[in-house]
Amino acid sequence: MTCAEVLEAGAGQRRPISLAEVNEEAALQRRVDKKFLLTSNELATLMAALDDDFAIMEIGQRRIFGYSSTYFDTPDLDQFRAHRQGRRRRFKVRTRTYLDSGLCMFEAKLKGLRGETDKYRIPHPLDERTTMNHDDEAFLAELLETEYGIPMPALNPVMTVDYRRGTLVNPHSRERLTCDVQLVCKDQDQEVAGPDLVVVETKSADGRGVADRVLAEMGIRDLSMSKYCVGIALLHPNLPANRWNRILRNRFDWDRAPAFAN
Repeated sequence: MTCAEVLEAGAGQRRPISLAEVNEEAALQRRVDKKFLLTSNELATLMAALDDDFAIMEIGQRRIFGYSSTYFDTPDLDQFRAHRQGRRRRFKVRTRTYLDSGLCMFEAKLKGLRGETDKYRIPHPLDERTTMNHDDEAFLAELLETEYGIPMPALNPVMTVDYRRGTLVNPHSRERLTCDVQLVCKDQDQEVAGPDLVVVETKSADGRGVADRVLAEMGIRDLSMSKYCVGIALLHPNLPANRWNRILRNRFDWDRAPAFAN
């Protein structure tokens, strides 16, 4: 079975939880995120190991949803470089479109000094999902000034990532587990489809949730990666991506362009 098929099957066996219940019982705007890459067999094992406290988010009788995220960065990809260099103060900016509902949000994710992630978001027009408007710029400028004491740089759309997601929620431990499959990264010039892997992300208050423990017991370690950074590296193999070289080579069949091969 493919990762998408395993996810569909596992989601169908869980009790549903509504978006309103998720927002009420397990809302996490400040959280510790951990990312993992799993094969279809590993995903099946994980889904079977999670206890019945984990419900699947369901909206309009759907449990797996289409997402599209457009990321913004400076012309020289300063935030990609900040993530590559592991700078303590770094951020990601994107629009996120929920393809099944037509809802679109402008989001900023800021990394805190203790490793936690703060996410901020405002509504964004669907027909402008690949651009930033004045409201976005004002929102982000105030946020960066307040949190980091820095001015907002000039940002352009640099990449879009499309994928399908299922979200498991444990309202008792107040944690979430997202499973992303069928990833496609693209910019104005090219499109790269990822391998048949699932990007699993745990989101909890302290990084020690139930799902984190299950994954540790399976011998699966979290990875320092993001869809944005991996996508940029796949689309631009000429860029140094030393922080993710092993992941890219072993899991994405990636190789550097000749100029950076040595």
